[in-house]
Amino acid sequence: MVKAVKDLNKVFILTMGCSKNDVDSETMAYKLKNNDYTIINNPSDADYIIINTCSFINAAKEESIDAIFDMINQKKDGAKIIVSGCLAQRYSNELKEEIPEIDIIVGTGNFQNISEIIKEYEENNKDDVYIDNINADIEYIEKDVADITEYVKIAEGCNNNCSYCIIPKLRGRLRSRSIDDIVNEINHLHKLGTKEVILIAQNTTDYGMDIYSRPSLDMLLKAILERTKMPWIRIMYLYPDNITDDLIETFNSSDRILNYMDIPLQHASDHVLKMMNRHIDKDEIHELITKLRTKIADLVLRTTFIVGFPGEREEDFRELLNFIKKEKFDKLGVFEYSDEEGTRSYSFNEKLDEKTKAERREKIMDAQMAISRASLEKRVGTVMKCLVEDGEAGEYTLRSFMDAPDVDGQIYVTSDKDLEIGSFVDVKIIEALEYDLRGEIYEPSK
Repeated sequence: MVKAVKDLNKVFILTMGCSKNDVDSETMAYKLKNNDYTIINNPSDADYIIINTCSFINAAKEESIDAIFDMINQKKDGAKIIVSGCLAQRYSNELKEEIPEIDIIVGTGNFQNISEIIKEYEENNKDDVYIDNINADIEYIEKDVADITEYVKIAEGCNNNCSYCIIPKLRGRLRSRSIDDIVNEINHLHKLGTKEVILIAQNTTDYGMDIYSRPSLDMLLKAILERTKMPWIRIMYLYPDNITDDLIETFNSSDRILNYMDIPLQHASDHVLKMMNRHIDKDEIHELITKLRTKIADLVLRTTFIVGFPGEREEDFRELLNFIKKEKFDKLGVFEYSDEEGTRSYSFNEKLDEKTKAERREKIMDAQMAISRASLEKRVGTVMKCLVEDGEAGEYTLRSFMDAPDVDGQIYVTSDKDLEIGSFVDVKIIEALEYDLRGEIYEPSK
């Protein structure tokens, strides 16, 4: 066990970006606590401040850099700044040169060695950079405490090489965890009180390609159903390429697998999809959506699109907008194309100006607002099983199978009876808002 220097053992961790970063930060916290470091909630009291950064798009990079400077301004005299995550992996040299207040840089494959890295710094008092282990295996950690909803990373990295995406260069090739390893983690989380696990990866439908020689998400889900008692299982980042008939059948095999699919589609114009190096065309996307809605009852579909890709013509955008109006996705997010050095699209011609990208995003979100409202209005009068997330004094926020945390809506309930956080209750929906619902506790007449 690594021993922390006396009175220099307080660590604050700030996490930027996606749920995969949340998991990485939890891993660092676990490693540090098991090596005599104390995780605290106030950066100004910390001896070490870790900023776990994001670098997916320009906005994320800016937020991460702002967070670094904010932590530098808050740190106490003598405290050390550690920058980890995707920004650290991508811009290690630039960060060291331009922000000399940074003491240690830790990449996406080295964070699991955070205790040893700090120990080395304590012994040598030497600034250093650790970015040499991009294809490191995912390490399972056994938490001491768990939330009612927990993310479980089933794989790391990606082999898709979409032309706009820097992730394979930051997170490495696809590395899947074993089914046994994932099942053990879920069983442990359930013992700690977790009621919902969300399976995540850069691309969950590619799970198992490297270790089982085929898309194996269906095998994993069957094992989770057979070998755990986790009440709710939600899957995110289901790329359309490997949504197989076996996977669809598995979704239908148990109501513990939530009828919710987050499928990043990115565009609907074949011209743009080809430039993006996506492995599916518009007709195939439509056929997939139709099949899913036919085969999986009461399915909620979430997707994301990119507007303003280099060479996206007005007719390409109209095709995308019409496609969205036709397919009527329950949940939808839109990103403006971010020109990222190191990607293939960075060298593409016909770049669109920021105004055009913003206008196109706004048009899609305006259309989606009406679609979302209509979708939610269909729920009025229905009864839904919901997970109590937060609340007190009679006012509570809940989620149904329709909503993933942080990205989707909530259900607001007023109740005369105390509701236990983490419990499941039946809720009758009484009102639809733009993206949320209002309901009341449903008690069937006897």
